[in-house]
Amino acid sequence: MPEDWKPAIALDTLPVGSMRACTIDGQELVVCHTKEGLHALANTCTHAYARLSDGRLRGRRLVCPLHGASFDVHDGRVLGAPASRPLATHRVRIVDGQIEIAISVADQSGGRP
Repeated sequence: MPEDWKPAIALDTLPVGSMRACTIDGQELVVCHTKEGLHALANTCTHAYARLSDGRLRGRRLVCPLHGASFDVHDGRVLGAPASRPLATHRVRIVDGQIEIAISVADQSGGRP
């Protein structure tokens, strides 16, 4: 599936251990910077639709602020209930100090993963 790389956030504004929301092509994403690297995921909890960027980042665990569901930032899988569906993830790269996120052509249609 073709990918379209989009600029998201300047790398120097996102220290290790932090996360930040951004919107690309109408999709709200959360970019997490862990010791293992950068990760981009859908910013909406699959359980109750809360903004994950309002939650906590604990290592590689992203915790929802509403009911405490948690997800692995590496692959979006559920680590803790009450969520049962994983988060969509996106590829990330750094170009000239800018974090870029790959949005697949299918993602741009507005469909949910």
